[in-house]
Amino acid sequence: MKRQIIIAFIIGMTLISCKQNNVDGIIIEKTLYAHQDFKSNRQLRNLIKKTLEKDEKALVELKKFYCGDGAACYDLGFIITQIIYRLGEEDFIQMVNKLENEEIYGLQNLIVAGLEYGDNDKDGKMDKKRIENEFPELLNLFNKKTK
Repeated sequence: MKRQIIIAFIIGMTLISCKQNNVDGIIIEKTLYAHQDFKSNRQLRNLIKKTLEKDEKALVELKKFYCGDGAACYDLGFIITQIIYRLGEEDFIQMVNKLENEEIYGLQNLIVAGLEYGDNDKDGKMDKKRIENEFPELLNLFNKKTK
């Protein structure tokens, strides 16, 4: 009996402590995912969930999430672009409108990188996506808030 409890406990802990690379359909790409420990993966997943629930403070924390540099930061940008597509540009704009100018600093750059390097191939074209074509109203808001 003790042995079965111990085995069940070990299996349960193993399942709970596994990293995940998908949060409600939002993909965490390999470069960012591979460099995370369980704690940072759980933190990222939590920020994604809260941002999908339109929590603008979670968006600020997601933007500041440590991604190292290079490709992993492109992956973070890709996460943000997936969230914009999921929520819709208008709902995302409503979140950004609630932020102070200094809180949005860098967000546009992440989105640009996410569009260019992420797998945002919704329409079957392999073209690189551009913010002015994909999210023109959001770009207008960034231009107004950062001047």
